[in-house]
Amino acid sequence: MTNYDLVIIGGGSAGLAAALSAYENGIKSILILEKLDEVGGILNQCIHNGFGLHEFKEELSGPEYAERFKNKVLVCSEIEVETNAFVTNITRDLMVSYSTTNGYKTVKAKAIITSTGCYERSRGAINIPGDRPSGVMSAGTAQRYMNINGYMVGKKAFILGSGDIGLIMARRMTLEGAQVLGVAELMPYSNGLNRNIVQCLNDYNIPLYLHHTVKEIIGKNRLEKIVIAEVDDNLKFIPGTEKEFEVDTLLLSVGLVPSNPLLEAIGVEINPRTKGPLVNEYLETSVKGIFACGNSLHVHDLVDYVSEEGRLAGLSAAKYIKGELTDSKDIIISYGEGLNYIIPTSANTSSGSITLKFRVRKPMKTSYVVIKNNDEVIKKIKKLYLLPAEMENIVLNLSDVKPGNLVVEVCEE
Repeated sequence: MTNYDLVIIGGGSAGLAAALSAYENGIKSILILEKLDEVGGILNQCIHNGFGLHEFKEELSGPEYAERFKNKVLVCSEIEVETNAFVTNITRDLMVSYSTTNGYKTVKAKAIITSTGCYERSRGAINIPGDRPSGVMSAGTAQRYMNINGYMVGKKAFILGSGDIGLIMARRMTLEGAQVLGVAELMPYSNGLNRNIVQCLNDYNIPLYLHHTVKEIIGKNRLEKIVIAEVDDNLKFIPGTEKEFEVDTLLLSVGLVPSNPLLEAIGVEINPRTKGPLVNEYLETSVKGIFACGNSLHVHDLVDYVSEEGRLAGLSAAKYIKGELTDSKDIIISYGEGLNYIIPTSANTSSGSITLKFRVRKPMKTSYVVIKNNDEVIKKIKKLYLLPAEMENIVLNLSDVKPGNLVVEVCEE
């Protein structure tokens, strides 16, 4: 059996950044396992620009962003990369088993980082009634067909959900000559970044139907038409608001879910809100020596933040391997009014500082982020606006924090 200091599961932007960070902090025996035939993850199919403004201070396409990290990993000869490597299970004592084109293997690690990304919610997950024709697919699947395989998925399309992938595909299909008749969003606000609303919908006169969803899918072999309708505040259809569209393609952009079957199988504690593991300030899960980062921890809005989180996971794993990681926690972190989730959920006051990451439940204008330590307000930050689509980051100096409870909440002015 082969032994490694660090095994990283997933070779996307988080996994590559984690490997480089661990390498730079003294860990040389590293194995990256990637299930696809090349590393880079979802970035390889994101040919639009807008990546790297934080990380590289310039605007790059997804493949360009991934290439920079791939090239850095390639020059580190001690970092091994296995592609077409599908991890079947891990154990609490840090064994990793995976299948490859050369057979089934098991390796032993001193630490594991999971950066397995996320998956798209499907039609079955949201129970859209109607027929079952072809032409109904997730926006990410359509993106891969078009950008990797060169296959045009349809000529007349509608998009359900205003997530960023759906918005970007509205523009992509338009540029390729398809007619995009509209985007329907269940909530009364968009779930995508504002820049994507402007650049992908407004610039191409593609209508956005807020508080609407698909009521029926119609078609025999291929999709023929869809019916959308407005919903009330209880998300029930409002009679008489139906609109019918003749389309051959329906793309679903109805949410991303962190992918963690490996962690769930060994009893790692999972956050019921994010569907990612509960972690401390070092991104360590409830199982010692197993760390998580990127979209498998929680869904990010910018890949730059994914890389930043990967670096923290790599640094933390390096410290763990060298026996330098604090093993105790004396702060329990939770969220209150206005927040959808918060990461991390525990920390130690000796850690120096931590970055609190969270999303709000609804759009807010002038408001305050309030941080309470054992019911005492220790920090109050004014925000001109907060959006569910945009992750917030607040750096907190732990020298100002006493052992006990730390609660973060948001209140409007």
